[in-house]
Amino acid sequence: MKNIVVLGSTGSIGCQTLDVVRAFPEDFHVVGLAAGNNRDLLLRQVEEFKPKYLYCTDRPSSLPNGIGFIPMDEMVALEEVGIVMVATMGSVGLVPTLSALKHGKLVALSNKEPIVMAGKIIKDYEAKYGGTVLPVDSEPSAIWQCMRGEDNPVRRLMITGSGGPFRNTPVDELASVTPELALHHPTWTMGKKITIDSATMMNKAFEVIESHWLFEVPWDKIEVVIHPQSTIHSMVEFEDGSIKAQMGPPDMRLPIQYALFYPKRFFNDMIPKLDISISHSLTFQPMESERYPCFGLAVSAAQRGGTYPAVLSAADEVAVGAFLGGKIGFTDIHRVVDQVLSDHKMMPGTDAEELLEADRWAVKRAGEVASR
Repeated sequence: MKNIVVLGSTGSIGCQTLDVVRAFPEDFHVVGLAAGNNRDLLLRQVEEFKPKYLYCTDRPSSLPNGIGFIPMDEMVALEEVGIVMVATMGSVGLVPTLSALKHGKLVALSNKEPIVMAGKIIKDYEAKYGGTVLPVDSEPSAIWQCMRGEDNPVRRLMITGSGGPFRNTPVDELASVTPELALHHPTWTMGKKITIDSATMMNKAFEVIESHWLFEVPWDKIEVVIHPQSTIHSMVEFEDGSIKAQMGPPDMRLPIQYALFYPKRFFNDMIPKLDISISHSLTFQPMESERYPCFGLAVSAAQRGGTYPAVLSAADEVAVGAFLGGKIGFTDIHRVVDQVLSDHKMMPGTDAEELLEADRWAVKRAGEVASR
């Protein structure tokens, strides 16, 4: 039995992680749960899974008998914990991710921001302390699965993206789209932040950054292609020209389960299967840089390194929140992030505190820019 901690248990990925745990009660024991402000759902999860530890930003006035309230970075370091699902949002996942790796844990990483902010530090922690990052994000998971068992040079990684809800919207109409329209993703059901990031293709830039660090592949060997059906989740081309693709319905429980059971696979009847007995279309098209200016901006910031990726991540989070709150327009997301990056004076970003300092600065600055 695997002892698991789920950080961000009340969010989309956290809830789907508990779906997998629920399907395999003999294989997992939930040691700890952590969440933000959704205290009611967290307490219902505590009642069902009976963890020994919990954490939430909005601490309850009273705790169930026998439950310990401890910070996330301490929870993941407990000796009895074997695997940690990091499904938080934003920079809050960075410190517990590093703590888990420092204590040699398996870290199922769904939260993009820690590795976007601190890819080199995370890889250094893996090498130094023996912890292991298991990709959960759909596209990096697909690449991971395609590379499994291979001992051959990679010619390129091809990350697929649906193109979001505005793939065919005239570019000159994007300024007037509403949050309600942006939240209608054509193929995936996800949380609000990542759904907006899908509409701007910021999420694809984050996946390029993830893949660069996770698989140690140079920037110029990672490509993004629009694949509206979301059936192929990513592809790997090898030196001889052979291409492997990982396919399946757009359901996050598959990459979650793959990480939790790695290296084994098990049948789960709650996860839909790709029915190849019916007709399918698989189409691809290049990504239009004019339609998705956030993509190039983000990859450029990552390539500059230092504290720029941390500033990128924080500025995007604030800008998306401002858009969802009706304070800025859809195309202003790019403008806010661009301005904050332009205003930033880079630091080396060689430790977590320096990155978190840059994150705090960017949150404040992005709020000021968005308010204008």
